[in-house]
Amino acid sequence: MDESATNSVTASKGKAGASYRVVVQPAGKRVRVVFAGVTIADSTDAVILYETRLPPVYYFPRKDVRMEYLQRTEHRTHCPFKGNASYWTIEVGNQLADNAVWAYENPLDEAKDIQGYLAFTWSAMEAWYEDEQQVLEQLQDTTPSNLNVFTDWLLSDAWNATSVRELVHQLADCLFAAGVPIWRLQLLIRTLHPQLFATSYTWWRDSGEVEIFGAAHDVLETREHKEGPYASILDGAGGVRRTIEGDGRQFDFPILKDLHARGATDYVAMPLLFSDGQINIITLVSDRSGGFSTDELGQLYEILPVLSRLFEVHALRRTAITLLDTYLGKHTGQRVLEGSIKRGDGENIHAVIWFCDLRDSTSLSESLMREEYLEMLNQFFDCMAGAVLDHGGEVLKFIGDAVLAIFPIEDPDSPEAAGHAIEAAQDAQRRIAVINQQGAARGAKAIGFGVGMHIGNLMYGNIGTLGRLDFTVIGSAVNEASRIESMCKKLGQTILISDEFAGHFPDDLVSLGVHTLRGVSTPQELFTLPPSSH
Repeated sequence: MDESATNSVTASKGKAGASYRVVVQPAGKRVRVVFAGVTIADSTDAVILYETRLPPVYYFPRKDVRMEYLQRTEHRTHCPFKGNASYWTIEVGNQLADNAVWAYENPLDEAKDIQGYLAFTWSAMEAWYEDEQQVLEQLQDTTPSNLNVFTDWLLSDAWNATSVRELVHQLADCLFAAGVPIWRLQLLIRTLHPQLFATSYTWWRDSGEVEIFGAAHDVLETREHKEGPYASILDGAGGVRRTIEGDGRQFDFPILKDLHARGATDYVAMPLLFSDGQINIITLVSDRSGGFSTDELGQLYEILPVLSRLFEVHALRRTAITLLDTYLGKHTGQRVLEGSIKRGDGENIHAVIWFCDLRDSTSLSESLMREEYLEMLNQFFDCMAGAVLDHGGEVLKFIGDAVLAIFPIEDPDSPEAAGHAIEAAQDAQRRIAVINQQGAARGAKAIGFGVGMHIGNLMYGNIGTLGRLDFTVIGSAVNEASRIESMCKKLGQTILISDEFAGHFPDDLVSLGVHTLRGVSTPQELFTLPPSSH
């Protein structure tokens, strides 16, 4: 293409003002593309697709493409007004161009003129020719980027949002203020969480509020999910655009019929990609007659890459908090997140040390199948650690089949922490009793355990090597709590309490006499709860 022709096309297609448009026109010339010395496409019937602020793209009729050199891949992308794009890899000899060819095989109405056509990534090709004259540079659309109505919001307000919820609220307000007929906005972000596979954030125009819902992992197995639009999007099949008004309405997903009954007219669900390839989803629903325009969707589509990075920052922080809470505990994780990350970082605390252990774990592990033993062990931890957490304690670690937890003491004169620790032990007993009762009905062996409780001064912080740390508690009081628990079996008790703990607990305890603890030089009196308290 000569310079005058290039200038002519740029000028005629670069004056779209603030509008976002998709225009398809005949190329009006012979266009040929070469890869690895082979002409892959050669056509006099090619068309050009012009899209705001994107390079014009040649689309070739399938009949004029050497399909024998193309291998279909699983890669998909989505455009809210063109539809879902399928991709092919070009292979000529030992040269490959991955996902360098695409087509909208079932395009939406705005792009129906490219159905049956394929396009090629300009930079992945060896050479391009127009009427046998080589074209060295791809044309560019010169529409100014600052004409996007959402640019100012991205630069001035969006980055100030402190959470996903706030960012969703800001986005909805921005769309509404720009005249986009948004009725419902929803964001689904997949999470790295032991109980949840994703969190959804839903804004409704009627309430102006953002509702948050955590979707459990088992939601993925429900009929509602499998028959909904999200399942295929999360699997990488692209997005969904449905008109749900008039004669052309489509109710191929049950949710669409429900939305239509509430007055919806247009439904758009687009994948929102994070930098690691994770697929999340953003959906927009309109109740305006005619739904969303290409201009409205186009300008939002333009900012999605930047918007996805903003959401990703908040999601990564949420993931970090979740992982720290899950693997370290809520309070310990908060300390790490606040900067206690170097070896030696920590503090001296006064706390109840709560140590429990499973009885006969060795024989159980040998007599049970692996899956059965793991199920039983997790039931035990649910009862023990669950009781600690429910009563305000902090589970520091699982040591094989044992649990180490603490109840920090803020006021040395207050019995509150000791009371919470006792309540946790009693709650754990009740939970185990329920598990054992259910197990007895099927002939399972009863779960036995011991709990030792002590009070002392601890160092609460990081220990380990420079590159592998453990945030935990250390001190002689931890060892004493472990030794006290080990006396449970010898004394025939489920719960044993140190004399130091007894001094902080105002209610009656039953003395079991003075005993020598292994590895502890000073004998001490041990206590348990009265029979009525068990």
